[in-house]
Amino acid sequence: MTSKIQESRIVITDTSCLILLAKIDALDILPKLFASILTTPEIANEYGKTLPDWITIQSVDQTSKNKFIQYVDDGEASAIALAFETYCDYLIIDDMAGRKLAQKLGLPVKGTVGVLLLAKQYGIIPLLKPYLELIQKTNFRLSQSLAEQFKKDAGE
Repeated sequence: MTSKIQESRIVITDTSCLILLAKIDALDILPKLFASILTTPEIANEYGKTLPDWITIQSVDQTSKNKFIQYVDDGEASAIALAFETYCDYLIIDDMAGRKLAQKLGLPVKGTVGVLLLAKQYGIIPLLKPYLELIQKTNFRLSQSLAEQFKKDAGE
């Protein structure tokens, strides 16, 4: 069953999203939620494992990437550059400096937990709370107050 959101959504993902979703065994949510998932060779390298075949790896212009490298790490700079070069509905990025830079540049940003909230809203996952509990057992920083806000937003 294809959700309405999946039919038209293109996202670019940074490494943290891939790592976190893999840690909580939820990486398969991405292709259920989005029609096209893009990333860069830099992010694929940072991820360190073979990416699923439903993720498209796309190189970016090094000049574009170099504009952002002084503010964020190599992977985030490449993701932001790709978002400038390619249309996307969301740039999925969790690093605060990366998020702030992308938002300042007018890019549509969503974090990994925001992606999970979308999955709940579109019926791809039945509940958000179990995923939040798994996230809190990892080294991903998610404050209790933010987790509570996401649960509230999810109607849980």
